[in-house]
Amino acid sequence: MKQVVECVANFSEGRRLEVIDRIVEAISAVSGVTVLDRQSDADHNRSVITFVGTPDGIEDAAFRGIQTAATWINMEEHQGEHPRIGATDVVPFVPIEGVTMDDCIKIARRLGERVGTELKIPVYLYEKAATRPDRENLANLRKGEYEGLKEAIRSDPDRQPDFGPAELGTAGATVIGARPPLIAYNVYLNTSEVEIASKIARAVRHSTGGLRYVKALGMLVEGKAQVSMNLTDHTHTPIFRVVEMVRREAARYGVSISHSELVGLIPQRALIDAAQWYLQLDGFEADQVLETKLASAQASEPEFDEALAAGTAAPGGGSAAAYGATMAAALVGMVARLTMGKKKYAEVEERMGEIAAQADRLRAELKQAVEDDSAAFTAVMDAYRLPKQSSEEQAARAEAIERAMHHAAEIPLDTVHKAVQVLNLAAEVAETGNTNAISDAGSAGALAHAALQAAALNVRINALNVQDQTAAATWLETLAELQEAASTAVARLHAAIRERGGIDV
Repeated sequence: MKQVVECVANFSEGRRLEVIDRIVEAISAVSGVTVLDRQSDADHNRSVITFVGTPDGIEDAAFRGIQTAATWINMEEHQGEHPRIGATDVVPFVPIEGVTMDDCIKIARRLGERVGTELKIPVYLYEKAATRPDRENLANLRKGEYEGLKEAIRSDPDRQPDFGPAELGTAGATVIGARPPLIAYNVYLNTSEVEIASKIARAVRHSTGGLRYVKALGMLVEGKAQVSMNLTDHTHTPIFRVVEMVRREAARYGVSISHSELVGLIPQRALIDAAQWYLQLDGFEADQVLETKLASAQASEPEFDEALAAGTAAPGGGSAAAYGATMAAALVGMVARLTMGKKKYAEVEERMGEIAAQADRLRAELKQAVEDDSAAFTAVMDAYRLPKQSSEEQAARAEAIERAMHHAAEIPLDTVHKAVQVLNLAAEVAETGNTNAISDAGSAGALAHAALQAAALNVRINALNVQDQTAAATWLETLAELQEAASTAVARLHAAIRERGGIDV
């Protein structure tokens, strides 16, 4: 069963985007983890990074994000509108697929202990992972913010952390927990009077008599009064009910809503509920959404390996070659990112960033070649099926076949060219990248070389069957040059693996 956990980590930095880049890179370098969204706000001086992954992957990625934030964010220098107590302010885990809330609670507690022990950062557990009822609410843990907590953590027994030292360093403290999906939703008013936003927030939030599952604050952002809210259970208190209450309360003070914004991601169901309510679509069903229907149809399509094994002529060897090179490029990007952010490899960090970008570009192009090769072979088959009764039909058919065969040769030849580029990048990351990932660099090279050889076979078979042997000779000449370049790259790769990895290849 597929297991997916979401993490919506909040970091106290929204102005130095290069710092957020480092945090994102640290998170995305973990295998099995994907960064879905990042949003930064300069007034709040805060960034929200949303990522998903396997239980093991998400836990490691969150630790690396916290570790990187602790290195680059100094809470002694931090100022911003949003309440906060640490460089990594809050790290909630959300069960998405194949995991339970209990699983997320275990992740939160393991991570909390690791952060407290290894990074010496005080950790408080909240929401479903809380060890005490008064710590379920995040606002209680943020009381006094970083500045107030500095003294309270040392003198007040109630502020003792769940893990880590009872003392704040420059990274502050971190709150870690498990919760259901949350919607971070902000409403801007057409006034700069923060007092009005604060009154509206008081009327809306549950703790002061407002709507259940709503937390709210009033603040000044971009010169406008803002009602900043967290909707903790949209299935019981939907977003449309919240915004309508804000609208009515604003009218009491002679102001109105200027605009609103989402911070991070929102469940599709919440938007569908809002659309259904506002449009009065009483009989609406979720599968009437085009994208939902399309995703359902696409989910029924076979995976690439299943399509490859299906006994049909396409996809075939050319597509498989491109797919192998795609994986090789992905591994190169992984090694480059595992090198970035490490002090030991500071001299090559800029170059590793360039390599990661090149590998990503090659990966995207090779992924497209998987489909293009299959389509090219199908075009050849279609050309052979053209009518050939008359001489005109025979001539048109022969021309179509020749044209299709040329295209079917050019695609795998381009795959060979890109595989050589991947090989050279694999050799470079093996020579200068993180030695802990030397075997991954070697695997990238092996996959790229195998992909090159497979694609070369497809070039040769097409060269034998075209009428234009001048073009065929050019393909083969180019192929020979690329294979020679590949041999040089493989030699570099093997030398680096022997020298830096101590592995005989």
